[in-house]
Amino acid sequence: MKKFAPILILIVFVLIIVLVFLSLSKSQNMVVIKEGNTQRVALPMELHKYQDSFCGMVIDDLTYASQIVAPDGKTWFFHDHGDFVKWLKDKPFAKDAVIWVHAIDTNRWIDGKKAFYTRNEVTPMGYGFGAYEHKKEGMISYDEMRLKTLRGETMRDPKIRKQLLGI
Repeated sequence: MKKFAPILILIVFVLIIVLVFLSLSKSQNMVVIKEGNTQRVALPMELHKYQDSFCGMVIDDLTYASQIVAPDGKTWFFHDHGDFVKWLKDKPFAKDAVIWVHAIDTNRWIDGKKAFYTRNEVTPMGYGFGAYEHKKEGMISYDEMRLKTLRGETMRDPKIRKQLLGI
């Protein structure tokens, strides 16, 4: 029994953390997914009311926010573009999904596949991609951003961060 005590303590600790997060999201009526968006438009997001569908963190700033809308109208929310890329990669509707990103330069929701991305921003989860409606030198396309995220070529990698920041 003494052999298993550390394992049991760890399991209990993890369960307590999970229960706390679940109770917080229910008590605050956090939104993780919305159904019925059949027009597949970007939905208005109230800060501190939406939860990132990938990592579960509360969305408290729209600067790097994004939304994924499935063909059936279900909408998921994210606070870092890297999160939506990782979340979407294995979904059966990935090719048919509508991606909305918050454009930093125009403060509007725009088509994420038509957006231009910077690579060296300080984002909530550290991926570093900021979305823009208008292209400037050094920005990359959605396809490049997606590929770099899936390869791990983001600001989360110390070598990439050093290269991008020139330090």
